[in-house]
Amino acid sequence: MSLHLLAGKPAPFETLVNVPRLISAYYTGEPDPANPAQRVAFGTSGHRGSSLKGSFNESHILAISQAICEYRRAQGITGPLFIGMDSHALSEPALMSAIEVFAANEQEIMIDADRGYTPTPVISHAILTHNRGRTSGLADGVVITPSHNPPDDGGFKYNPPSGGPADTTVTKAIQTRANEILQNGILQDTARTVKRMPLARALKAGTTHLYDFITPYVADLRHVINFPAIVASGLRIGADPMGGASVAYWEPIAETYGLNLTVVNPRIDPTFSFMTVDKDGKIRMDCSSPYAMASLIGLKDRFDIAFGNDTDADRHGIVTPSVGLMNPNHYLAVAIWYLFQNRPGWRADAAVGKTLVSSSMIDRVAASLGRRLCEVPVGFKWFVDGLVDGSFGFGGEESAGASFLRQDGAVWTTDKDGIILDLLAAEITAVTGRDPGEHYRNLTAQFGSPVYERADVVATPAQKAALERLSPDMVAAQDLAGERIVARLTRAPFNQAPIGGLKVVTENGWFAARPSGTEDIYKIYAESFRGAQHLQLIFSEAQEIVAAAFNKAGTTSST
Repeated sequence: MSLHLLAGKPAPFETLVNVPRLISAYYTGEPDPANPAQRVAFGTSGHRGSSLKGSFNESHILAISQAICEYRRAQGITGPLFIGMDSHALSEPALMSAIEVFAANEQEIMIDADRGYTPTPVISHAILTHNRGRTSGLADGVVITPSHNPPDDGGFKYNPPSGGPADTTVTKAIQTRANEILQNGILQDTARTVKRMPLARALKAGTTHLYDFITPYVADLRHVINFPAIVASGLRIGADPMGGASVAYWEPIAETYGLNLTVVNPRIDPTFSFMTVDKDGKIRMDCSSPYAMASLIGLKDRFDIAFGNDTDADRHGIVTPSVGLMNPNHYLAVAIWYLFQNRPGWRADAAVGKTLVSSSMIDRVAASLGRRLCEVPVGFKWFVDGLVDGSFGFGGEESAGASFLRQDGAVWTTDKDGIILDLLAAEITAVTGRDPGEHYRNLTAQFGSPVYERADVVATPAQKAALERLSPDMVAAQDLAGERIVARLTRAPFNQAPIGGLKVVTENGWFAARPSGTEDIYKIYAESFRGAQHLQLIFSEAQEIVAAAFNKAGTTSST
């Protein structure tokens, strides 16, 4: 994808979202259930959309909330439902709509005591803390966030009692029921499909509880991070919430543990006007993008370690004096290298979990540590079970999302936690005397220096469907970019779950092709340990291999 002219530059005023219009459309817009783009659709991170496009309106939230109530009853989930929201403009209206439905359905709900913002990992932590040692009265949760998506988007996701993202069986059940409600009409049938009460009554209902999310999460961090080492080092730390849900957490963390930490931007603005725009010209709070993070990269000259988080704080962006903003894959490799040598309380057989589009540097680091590598499809839900039972010490994905165990080997969160990944960067620097960027340089000296990129290729809906249905025997090629192909994968090596696409591997490179769930494109992820020219050759031949597979599947390539 070519760079937009505004990439990395401050967002012009005319590009900012009209917040009053956005919220008005949330309440007044009615989705068309016959239009697939306006139906409830749970992807890897819940339902997302925009009120301006008819894909995230009040009807969607009412229907999803009612479907969750019915799912909870069917599953016998009777404990509290922890609810959090981020700072996107549509999040608070969606929270209010959800409260009206949950209260009318007599669901015990826990909302922030100050009606503030709650990071995704904090909801996961609250669920797991409540459920520890219980076999009944289990809690679950809802996080209202579209993650790092542009300011006009909204998102709504459900976390079951495992604390992590719901699996496909759960999301399909909720999605199907929500769409039935939309199809029938929110309040049109005689049974009143959606139970709902006025907000003022819902907030005063005996089942609606105000809850302090900050204190227990912050107090418990001592069991995950080596704070004494950070304090003893005197590190100067910079934290940028990037206008997101972590904004109220960094000062309590600094005060509780005595950190020399500065919150560099405490500003909340639903237009996110303080951002520099991403590579495609859109405002996107992506803490792994050098374009979205352009204004933060200068922090490397002010602090010994600095970091940012996306809007719901489930992703991390690490800024070091040595290299500036770290590539997410690079930091994941360093985090794994460090953790498995500095967590003696973890199981000796605790494995390294990674998504199949993450860097093969992780494979080489895991092998050097003598740790089993578990490669799963895209989506953090695949790490949940391993984190719960301690068989995964770490689970991470290339898009700067990861979590890891407590120091004693017990589960911390089963959703991505950008806050602990940030603090880990400070711990690594304090304990070793070198920042994570320096450590990555050492890893490349030992294992080679990979080059990694992602590209988008135009594809028809038929081609996207064909890509999801590919089998390894449909790939006739024997070589890729001058190397023998050693694996053709349509299922993940660890659990044999379908990857929804294709991965082709050689000794020093690989590519993976996956269809987009929202656009008429497929995504190619590729990596080479032989340099940029070899990577471009992989990209070129990858499109040829995919095109040939399309032909076998009876479709025609768009490339």
